[in-house]
Amino acid sequence: MDCKERILSNDYFDILTDFPVSFVESRNLDQCFVKIEDLYTIVYLKRSALPDQNEYLFDYRSVPKLYGLMQQELNPYEFDPNSLIVSGITQVQREPLQLTGRGVVVCLIDTGIDYTAPAFRDSEGNSRILAIWDQTIQSGRPPEGFLYGTEYTREDINRALRSENPFETVPSRDENGHGSAMAGIAAGSRLGNGLSYFGAAPDADIVVVKLKECKPYLREFFLVPQGVPAYQENDIMLAVQYADGFANIFYRPVVICLGIGTSYGDHAGNSALARYLESVAVKRSRAVVVCGGNEGNAAHHFQGRIETGRGAGADSVDVEVRVGENSQGFMLELWGNVPDVFTVSVRSPGGETIPPVRLGIQDGITYGFVYERTQITLAGSLVEAASGEELILMRVAAPTSGIWTFRVQSAGETHNGIFHLWLPITQFMNTQVNFLEPTPYITLTEPSMASDVISVSTYDTANNSFYINSGRGFSRIGVIKPEFAAPGVNVSTIRGTETGSSYAAAMSAGAVAQFMQWAVVDGNNPYVESREIKNYFIRGASRSYDLTYPNREWGYGRLNMVGTFDALIGV
Repeated sequence: MDCKERILSNDYFDILTDFPVSFVESRNLDQCFVKIEDLYTIVYLKRSALPDQNEYLFDYRSVPKLYGLMQQELNPYEFDPNSLIVSGITQVQREPLQLTGRGVVVCLIDTGIDYTAPAFRDSEGNSRILAIWDQTIQSGRPPEGFLYGTEYTREDINRALRSENPFETVPSRDENGHGSAMAGIAAGSRLGNGLSYFGAAPDADIVVVKLKECKPYLREFFLVPQGVPAYQENDIMLAVQYADGFANIFYRPVVICLGIGTSYGDHAGNSALARYLESVAVKRSRAVVVCGGNEGNAAHHFQGRIETGRGAGADSVDVEVRVGENSQGFMLELWGNVPDVFTVSVRSPGGETIPPVRLGIQDGITYGFVYERTQITLAGSLVEAASGEELILMRVAAPTSGIWTFRVQSAGETHNGIFHLWLPITQFMNTQVNFLEPTPYITLTEPSMASDVISVSTYDTANNSFYINSGRGFSRIGVIKPEFAAPGVNVSTIRGTETGSSYAAAMSAGAVAQFMQWAVVDGNNPYVESREIKNYFIRGASRSYDLTYPNREWGYGRLNMVGTFDALIGV
């Protein structure tokens, strides 16, 4: 096999490492590798080359996490620009600023784009899309420096638009529609003189990456139902690298928007994707905008505390999880803080128990039940490599319906006592699974905990109320996230009115493109990057007198582009 075949084959593990390439090459295994700048190496390794495949599957840092779409509802509509108006976006589109995203590249990494839609063409009918990298099509030429998928340039797309059957020339489609909806919010063209539709940055150039679906072995390992969109962390990282390549420092800035998320990870910004996004966000002429997810009301987070100053096993906390009928299973992660050490015992609905398990450097053990078909694997590490914190990973396959009890105890003297458990995002489970006593905070999805990216929560402009399903902050270690809230309820897209945190991110990305035009393209602050833009937006955010800021729902307030420019001139 060549490297492309290995990348696509389910017979090869995808391994995320920060090892140097020379080390990878020295292993002399059936493998190939792809570099992500000088930060990470993705190794594609023959599965049979590992004597015990579980050594890979439970090496937490090396396994690509799976990310899902952050949408909720779709309804018929008539175009309503209210979300753009209350965010101050339409006001700065007009004179004297005339900020329409001109000269800025907005990159959507998602499900693709309907390139034939009028919202992505200019007044002469030509495409506003600079390029599409479709990771799912292998018949054409991949982008330079990449090994799989097919790249379609603006010239290819325009040639397709002039033909009778465009998809014979450029076969890339957005079967899901989520990516097209996001692109329309962020950068949809002005249609019908703005009466039919327009996005936040209607003159921006558009770059799209259509992510390929995860490999079957990862879907099986993470127990994600068939048919549910799920994307691998390493494919997303390569998409970010591709988008970053369109930047021309001090001349053509790039805004990268992610409307996907996951509940896997330490919720402190230490995942490979989060760290890579941070490295991109601090570059000049770059900005990264991510959504906060829709997990705030899902009952998928539990925060507990064991009384401090007591010996091993002196105190415990019972964490109860309700599991619905015919559950395929779920992953459950426990994260603890240094220097505490925790153990977990499990009690099934039928009363069978697993005794307390103490995990070492990299341990795992699988239990079966006598009267139930459930299998539970407990794995993890006393010091997880990326975060330095304790991780206990529980894979619960074919769980019996009812109440499962996970008893958390201290394995030594308790100093801090705080621990967290997270269930996967809602769509990654085929039936209802939730904590009986959940905590709605620290429910922002990753990678929104990355410190230098712009992370947004979601609110409803109809009554300025916080969206009940929106993820809430702060990070697990207390970093202030989100930065602000943006409209994401009944937002007009090219296919209807839609709700979800991904649309709040798309609108924020369009607003960032407006600011990038003013700063970089128009020369007012050509050195700007994501970290600075974040603080400009925080200064201009709308705030309510009856709230204290920053807070876990709203961050520092609501997106307000007029307020941002008023803050610049000292109003």
